[in-house]
Order: sequence, then structure tokens, then C-alpha cells
Amino acid sequence: MERQQFESWRYDVEPALASKVEEFHFLGYDRVTVDQVWACVMDRLRKPKEFIHLHAFVQVILTLKVQDYMTWVTKESYREGEDWFKKQDSLG
Repeated sequence: MERQQFESWRYDVEPALASKVEEFHFLGYDRVTVDQVWACVMDRLRKPKEFIHLHAFVQVILTLKVQDYMTWVTKESYREGEDWFKKQDSLG
């Protein structure tokens, strides 16, 4: 299966990304950025699937739930592997 190039749609879906970020800010998640939402959506679509049309891609962005985003943020923090205990020891 041919790999789909979502990066070429980044500019086209920018209004949907901005709308999702604004929604999260309205719900109290003020640190959410467009780049984070983009990375979360890319992570959700990383598995090989059928070809996705632009309208379906926008739907994935607009239906992203806060719970799914926060789960992704948590997984990413574990992937980064920062040791919070060492960080606290160096501060105190």
C-alpha cells in the first residue's frame, strides 16, 4: 500500500487545527498548541489504513476528544523518558 502524504495537507487543514485548539482552550486546556494537535492526529493515523480523503482527514481532526489528546500527551511523556525524580534532586 502506498503511504499517504498528510504533510501536504497541513496548510489546507490549518483552520480545522486552529478550531480544535480553540475548543481545547475554551475547555481549560490552555497549553495545547496547533503542533501538538497535529502530532496527536498523525499518531492516530500512523497505522497503515486505506487511503483517506481530505474530508475524512478533517473529520479526524474535528472529532479529536480531549480524553484522546490527554492520553496521547501522557504516552508521549513516557516515551520521552524524562526522570522527574532526578530533576527534583538537582533542584533541591
